[in-house]
Amino acid sequence: MDVLLFASYADAAAASSVRVSVAEGARVADVVAAVRAAAPAIPLPARPVVAVNHRYASPDVVVAATDEVAFIPPVAGG
Repeated sequence: MDVLLFASYADAAAASSVRVSVAEGARVADVVAAVRAAAPAIPLPARPVVAVNHRYASPDVVVAATDEVAFIPPVAGG
């Protein structure tokens, strides 16, 4: 599964996505763990914001291989 990365996450990974393997029936929490293992340079917070198919998703949401999963970095404004 390709996981999309944006802004500071993409900068840290030097890529706009990272490929991870998760088992069928995996949850968002499993994807987070796989991304942490595959790209340890990404400064993920304890509970990163994740979107599945353009909707924010909690750690217990089940993901399919065909889902679009994106990690949304913290945003600051002023």
